[in-house]
Amino acid sequence: MTDTTYTIVELLGDGISAELSESVHRIAESLPFRLVFVPVDLSDRARAMAGMEIYDDAVALMLEHGTSIKYPTATTRESPNKVLRDRCKFAVIHRPVSTIPGIENNFTKTLDIDVVRIATGGTYEDAGRRVGPDTAVSLRVISRGPCKHASRFAFKLAMQRGKGVVSTSKWTIQKETDGLFEEVADRVAQDYPTIPYRRELFDALLAGLIMNPDRYGVIVTPNEYGDFLSDTACGLIGSIGLGDSASYAFDDDGQITTAMFDPAGGTAPDIAGKDLANPTAALLAMANMLRHLGEVKAGAALKASLLAALADGEKTRDIGGSLGTRAFTEVVAKRLESALANA
Repeated sequence: MTDTTYTIVELLGDGISAELSESVHRIAESLPFRLVFVPVDLSDRARAMAGMEIYDDAVALMLEHGTSIKYPTATTRESPNKVLRDRCKFAVIHRPVSTIPGIENNFTKTLDIDVVRIATGGTYEDAGRRVGPDTAVSLRVISRGPCKHASRFAFKLAMQRGKGVVSTSKWTIQKETDGLFEEVADRVAQDYPTIPYRRELFDALLAGLIMNPDRYGVIVTPNEYGDFLSDTACGLIGSIGLGDSASYAFDDDGQITTAMFDPAGGTAPDIAGKDLANPTAALLAMANMLRHLGEVKAGAALKASLLAALADGEKTRDIGGSLGTRAFTEVVAKRLESALANA
């Protein structure tokens, strides 16, 4: 083991959160460097007792250390995801989604995309209001800054992955809001002339993704479109619970200042504490986190070890296997240790 140490803020939640944390810690033991976890309890019980002040300590630690991993939290009085997004000024959400060999689904083609979603604005910033008894209205906001961060992130990611970029929205209808987004994406594209780039209307893109998924690599889009798209893509590969997510904040020069990695699934209270949770998404989030930390080989080895186990039928029960959470994690950990030893 090297002397390299990384400090990770660990945001604990509800339901299966404890089991996912245990899985991540077991994998950390197999790495050739040290991860020091700083735990923060964001469970529903802790939030009820401490109130909104609980986020002060969480955000302070996230900003201080720069990198965090979050587990599912129950949305009761407030949405912890939204609170953290607002307070950390996350501008971009990255959702990689790819077909996983060994997992059954109803989609016969191979999917391999990166959804880059603007984390703010759209229709999600305003709950709306009633105008009389039969009408409701809400404000939709698109801002240039987050559009620029998302577009830059998408093109840099496309360069790393050797893929093209598609920007998508409904700019023909939402002429001003989506029009601004597309204007910014077009401008950023000029800085990356070697990256294939096109724009597609969002409804057409959904159909195109199902009919010809090989035409899509990195997709950049406003807030709500990215939410719909990433969940749809996860459904195509077999489960929303198989996806991972990363949220990023940037400085004025476009450099990442704060990053949070998390599995996209929910708290699953019905199976909590029963050794039934599937840690796949949490481990994919961890692999992406390692890449972000600069440990590219370790991140790639973790992802490869995880996917190889699934392809060989070593799976949890929810996806047709027979392993519990701990046994599956142990399989991945042993494969990772072997992969790193032979690298």
